[in-house]
Order: sequence, then structure tokens, then C-alpha cells
Amino acid sequence: MVHVLSSRILLHPADPECSRIFYGESLGLPVYREFGTGPERGTVYFLGGGFLEVSGRAAVPPVPCLELWMQVADVRAAHEELSARGVEVLREPVREPWGLIEMWIRDPDGHRIVVVEVPADHPLRYRP
Repeated sequence: MVHVLSSRILLHPADPECSRIFYGESLGLPVYREFGTGPERGTVYFLGGGFLEVSGRAAVPPVPCLELWMQVADVRAAHEELSARGVEVLREPVREPWGLIEMWIRDPDGHRIVVVEVPADHPLRYRP
């Protein structure tokens, strides 16, 4: 078994600056570290228990197949805050049949981000 010490999602956007504005300002993800110089410099954001690295530039427009799942404490408050910042909301918060409250947004390259609240009574919150 490989002993993984850390991990991160690598994102090579069509427009790195637009993506840095989206993840750093619109979503408000805190910066873990930055490296390099110029428009294709790298920025690594804290993403809960992992990291999201925005670096380089895609040679061709990315195919929006990546999906991120980000848990928040209050998805309705996140909806209000992100809407006020101009983030494109694909679907407003809805309680799913499996009990999670989910909202869907999209990043500048079209990647879908699921913003999730785990209610206090959900099985993910406790062990029977």
C-alpha cells in the first residue's frame, strides 16, 4: 500500500487569472502557497482536508468533466454569499433524497462544484 502524505487536485484552466479570482475571491478559498511568476503562476488553495492547485494554462479549452464536492456548515448562507459575489448558481440548495442539502455552482471553465451541507441528523454525522 502506498502511504499518501498529502494530495491535491490540479487544475489547468483556460484563463488562470479568471480562475484565481473565482477560487480566491468569489469562493473565498484561503491560499496555502503560491509559486512561480507571471500569468501562469501557481496558486494552491486550502480545500477542507485537501488542496486545489490552479497553475499553468490549458493548451485547449478544458472539458468540464472535473467535479468538486465541498462541504460547508450552512449551504443556504453560502448560496446568499456566492450569489451576491456573482457566482453562477446552477441549482439552488435542495435537500436530496439521501438527506444532504446540495447546491450546484460552476467555475469559469464549466467544472461543476457541489456545495454540500450535512444536516445534524444525517448518518454521516454519527455512528450508530
